[in-house]
Amino acid sequence: MSTPLILVCNDDGISAPGIAALVNSMKQIGQVVVVAPDSPQSGTGHAITMNHPLRMERVHLFDDIPAYQCSGTPVDCVKLAVDKVLHRRPDLLVSGINHGSNSSINVIYSGTISAAVEGAIEGINSIGFSLNDYGFEADFEASVYYSKIISQKVLENNLPEGTLLNVNIPKLKLNEIKGIKICRQAKAKWVEEFDERTDPHSRKYYWLTGNFINNDHGEDTDEWAIKNGFVSVVPTQFDLTAHHSISILNSWNFQ
Repeated sequence: MSTPLILVCNDDGISAPGIAALVNSMKQIGQVVVVAPDSPQSGTGHAITMNHPLRMERVHLFDDIPAYQCSGTPVDCVKLAVDKVLHRRPDLLVSGINHGSNSSINVIYSGTISAAVEGAIEGINSIGFSLNDYGFEADFEASVYYSKIISQKVLENNLPEGTLLNVNIPKLKLNEIKGIKICRQAKAKWVEEFDERTDPHSRKYYWLTGNFINNDHGEDTDEWAIKNGFVSVVPTQFDLTAHHSISILNSWNFQ
């Protein structure tokens, strides 16, 4: 096959170590172009910019690889990349490598995964990669290795229509990881609180805090896989229809 065109995006910002690691992985298998936010966009989900203009400029951060920083969200980056930078759909979109987990319910809030969702909406083979390590000095060796393997398989086989992959890598050395496990998303959630404080002007402000609670003990979940030393791969879709509820609602007889 001809050299695949690979779009790289993230939500931690174009200067994050994780995206540099992903670029190093992808340039081994294809022609890489980077379009990423100019500042951190974690937790933005599938937000798009509508009420003020977007700005995009060329940067030189990855040697001879074309790279652009955008003032918008990860989803903005994907839309601009396809329309104004690449002028066609790439063969693969990879987002990350995120600093921190995007397993379970975190997929809803993640800008990393939303970039991949946007790619899937555009009909692009798309993958979101996350490392379960929030540190700026995180070791991305295993992430580079597994992102290359998984991306190659996707390019060889193509994902089912309307599907993307949510990949989470445990915080382990490469030789400590047991392999890849195809999983379902764990049924877990955040129990959140807002820490109320007072600024020097006697005005109240709030910091979001909370604890992650996982009551799903299935051994087929992403949380189980990561905890037990596997790379979790969850096939994810953007169709949010609760198909199992259609027959129930029809039985209510709204007529």
